[in-house]
Order: sequence, then C-alpha cells, then structure tokens
Amino acid sequence: MRGPALLLAALAAGCASPEQPDETPSPSPSAPASPSPAPAWQALPPLLEARQEVGVAEVLGRIYVVGGYRTDRSTAATVEAYDPAAGRWSTAAPMPRAVNHPMVAAYGERLYVFGGDSGLGAVSTTQEYDPRTNTWGLKAPLPTARSAGLAAVIGSRVYVVGGSPAAAGRVVEAYEPATDRWLPVNPMPTPRNHVAGGVLGGRLHVVGGRPPNTLAAHEVFDPANGSWSVRTPMPTGRSGHAGAVAGGCLYVFGGEGNPATPTGVFAQNERYDPRTDSWQSLAAMPTPRHGIGAVVIGDGIHVPGGATVQGFGAVAVHERFTVPAGPNCS
Repeated sequence: MRGPALLLAALAAGCASPEQPDETPSPSPSAPASPSPAPAWQALPPLLEARQEVGVAEVLGRIYVVGGYRTDRSTAATVEAYDPAAGRWSTAAPMPRAVNHPMVAAYGERLYVFGGDSGLGAVSTTQEYDPRTNTWGLKAPLPTARSAGLAAVIGSRVYVVGGSPAAAGRVVEAYEPATDRWLPVNPMPTPRNHVAGGVLGGRLHVVGGRPPNTLAAHEVFDPANGSWSVRTPMPTGRSGHAGAVAGGCLYVFGGEGNPATPTGVFAQNERYDPRTDSWQSLAAMPTPRHGIGAVVIGDGIHVPGGATVQGFGAVAVHERFTVPAGPNCS
C-alpha cells in the first residue's frame, strides 16, 4: 500500500485520470483568404516600335496602331496589329502614305485612315485597309486637309471633326464608305485640334484639345438634326489625350499641357456619364502619356504607344485598363 506522500507525488507528476477532459480550446479552421482585387491597370507586351501621335482602332478583334512619330522624329508608315488572344504584336502591310496625327476609324471590316501630317504639313489622303487580305487602297480624299482631329462612326457614316491647321479647327465632314463620298456637316462651335471623344447614344461627344491652351470644352453633335450642344466640361483640360466608350460611358486618358509636372503630361483617367452629365476620376495611368489612342476589347481599354514627355518622347508602352464592374452608363 502506498502512503499519502507517495500518492501526492504521483498526482504532482501529472498522473491524473486519463478520462479528465483537456480544457485547452482547439484552434478553429482558418477562413479562406479573400481574393485580392484585380489591378485597375495591367502592363501588356509593348509595341514593336516606339511611336507617338498614332492612330488606334479595332478591326475583327485585333488592335491596329498606325503611323505616328518615331523616336528620331521621322514620320512612320508602320502598322502593327495586336492579337489579344495570343498576347503578341505583329507587323502588317505599311500604309501607302506615312502620316502622324491621323484620324482613324473602323467601319465594317475595314480600317480607315483619314488625313494626318506627312511631316511637311496636313494631307487629305483617305487610306483604306483590308485586314483579311493585308492590303491598302486609296479612297476619295478629305475635302479639307488636316491632322489631329477625331474620326467616329455613327450609322453609315464616319464623321471627321476638327483638326489642324487653324482653318480646319471647326470643320466637320462625313464620309460614306458605301458610296465613297464626302458630305459637309455643321461646324463645331469651338475650333480645336488634338481632341478626343466618342459616340454615346448616337451622338458624338468631343472633349478637350487646343489651341492656345489645353481646353476642357465638351460639345456634342447630334446627326439627327445636325445640331451642336454643350455638356459639362472635363475636370482636367488637356490635349493629345485618348477617348474610348465602354458600357455607355466615355473614358478619357492622359494628354499633355500639364503645368504641375516637369514632363507636362497628364496621368488622369476620367469617366463621363451621360445620364447625369457628370464626370468621375478613376485610377490614374501607370505611365502618363499623350499622343495616344484607346480601344475597347472585352472588359478592358487598351492604350498603346504615345509619349511620356510633352512634345517628343515616343515609347512602346502598352497598358490595359479594366472597366469597373457594376452598373454602366446606358
């Protein structure tokens, strides 16, 4: 028989009953980590050749970047095509006429390059590209030679608005691809070049531009009656910016004329909602640029090329902005 002293020693050594419950709480299983939100901007494969003051459009699911200034300030006839599915650029047939600051639009399954600057001044050339055959042709020339304007499709016509030189700043002309003819249109109220914009609800919105300083002007053309009206100006007046329409909203990126930075270039990304006639600031461009174009593919807006310094500073940067999810502006 064990004495009391031996029994106490055994208990102190931890020889408690095996049925005694463990009161230490078990760790609860970890909750699954919430996925990180996708970044607003994504860097994509750069252009094969750095260029600024380019024309940009989408045809048959590919992004085309045409013309512009090279880093040596020469004017390019270069045409590059980006395949979003493959994630790579390729070279297409060059334009018959090299131009910078062209007005570019896609109509049907063709790419149209209107005017531009040859390096010696504005031209009136209309160049048509067929991506299926990788060939170019010349069509009826612009009635008014110009560069740095805006081209946009409404219905069966392509409207070419504003531009340089000064005499072309208010000019609006409509091209009919089916008949290869040009028609005059009521002039834009504010003369300007280096503009951007897009079509919302069948009306053409033209924003920003110059001269003599960057403008915040926002004017709207209604082809139904040929009239112009004024809407809320951009929060950030600028020129050489890019515009694209997604979900019924107009997005405007970059531009030049920024006195707040040594480069003179804007990083601003602003969205216009026609339902409320109001603007909203969104995630700034990772690489501020001007002399750019923008095009919508799926839920993203691609902004290739441009310049990172006011004036000249061509780069090959290609970035994609993810259109915010949620209610659109339609």
